[in-house]
Amino acid sequence: MQLVVARVGRAHGIRGEVTVEVRTDEPELRLAPGAVLATDPPDVGPLTIETGRVHSGRLLLRFAGVQDRTGAEALRNTLLVAEIDPEQSPDDPEEFYDHQLLDLDVVTRDGRAVGRVEEIAHLPAQDLLVVRRPDGGEALIPFVTEIVPEIDLSAQRMVVDPPPGLLDEEEGKGA
Repeated sequence: MQLVVARVGRAHGIRGEVTVEVRTDEPELRLAPGAVLATDPPDVGPLTIETGRVHSGRLLLRFAGVQDRTGAEALRNTLLVAEIDPEQSPDDPEEFYDHQLLDLDVVTRDGRAVGRVEEIAHLPAQDLLVVRRPDGGEALIPFVTEIVPEIDLSAQRMVVDPPPGLLDEEEGKGA
């Protein structure tokens, strides 16, 4: 199974380094020197990480064969994809891979059906769960512990405790 672990940002300096937007809770494992990653678009890769370092709070990577700013800039917005065992889980029990959350039933604390997880949107500020509502609509739920206090993979269920107005579309409508 393939897992998006990062997105290449802009070039940094003139020696082929790029900034990356990390999308994994295990960057030391997935983005380590020597790692070979598939890419999206596929024709750009595979890419082998040659070096990695943190600079001003951002991860910088250099890939084998990319020696200058022009080559680094050509990689901008490329997704870096790692191959993982679908049965594997993150070490931290509070962390989940996207594929584990897809298609989970979503219910409120009082048991009201909200829908099913259709997608996880990785935004700069936080991740959002895209939930397909029973009526065909869509709900966007911030993926934070305060709103998603319980995930039971064996029961294929996620419990949410939404703040007022998050799921009540009728509330904001009127005159």
